[in-house]
Amino acid sequence: MSVRIAIDCMGGDHGLPVTVPAAVSFIEHVHDAEVVLVGRRDEVEAQLRRLRRADFERITVQHASEVVAMDDPVSQALRGKRDSSMRVAIELVRDARADACVSAGNTGALMAVSRFVLKMVEGIDRPAIAAPLPNQRGGQTTMLDLGANVDCEAVHLLQFAVMGSALVSALEDKERPSVGLLNVGEEAIKGNEVVKQAGELLRASGLNFHGNVEGDDIYRGTVDVIVCDGFVGNVALKTSEGLAQMLAGFIREEFTRGPLAKAMAVIAYPVLSRFRQRVDHRRYNGASLVGLRGIVIKSHGSSDAYAFEHALRRGYDAARNGLLRRITDAIPRVHQPQ
Repeated sequence: MSVRIAIDCMGGDHGLPVTVPAAVSFIEHVHDAEVVLVGRRDEVEAQLRRLRRADFERITVQHASEVVAMDDPVSQALRGKRDSSMRVAIELVRDARADACVSAGNTGALMAVSRFVLKMVEGIDRPAIAAPLPNQRGGQTTMLDLGANVDCEAVHLLQFAVMGSALVSALEDKERPSVGLLNVGEEAIKGNEVVKQAGELLRASGLNFHGNVEGDDIYRGTVDVIVCDGFVGNVALKTSEGLAQMLAGFIREEFTRGPLAKAMAVIAYPVLSRFRQRVDHRRYNGASLVGLRGIVIKSHGSSDAYAFEHALRRGYDAARNGLLRRITDAIPRVHQPQ
């Protein structure tokens, strides 16, 4: 049985020139997948014709007359643009006409519209943004929340751990992923009251709880899942992105300082190429909005076609491996305070 992905083709910084080529490439590489391209029909079909794929049998087009801009307020996306490509794509998931939705659009709007249209999984109070980050062990560490919930209670962090564990179990085929609670120290007495209470809940939850972890554990690969509130998670993510950009800039500058440096760059090119591939953030594109009654993947707004295709693959993997079922099955097994 094929997996059908609804794509918000108009969202993001680049829109159709990125989303449609990524969808075509995805279809060519994944033979049991279908895509529904949601957007202004004339523009979407024109882009397909430019790619000479207008008659591709596993691609359909769903018309949506409006677009949620990257700077639109959430209220505008919810009430003012009811026929936006973002909303129509999410409604396809709600109506079981698609197995997942992928969008590079406005994050706040995507979260709000998804929550309004799909509602929450029973037993989960708030959705969270979860994304993979590369680690030193050659794998990836999934971190959540990355910005959806600035203020959290201890029970919310417990729920994030349940959802993060189910996500990694689905996408990486790990039966009991290890979970760490991001803190300012490994000792149980460290942290604010919310984090301390969350630690107590996690120790009693039945999850594979490793204990507290610190910031350097994110990239060390100490655990499979790291849980934190959205304020801390977003700061950590943006700091990491800024550091990566700075280091890449430094390397580029040093290898272009003069003729000798440029000659050394040619010699070092194979090593630099492998390094760039290992840390290429585009390979990890696609954050899951977990906790909803449907699979929604948020692609980075500035993604190119290569990165957006990876977001499509995350949506495909989540649907193919039963992410929603794993989350709903896990909730009753985890002790939550009443």
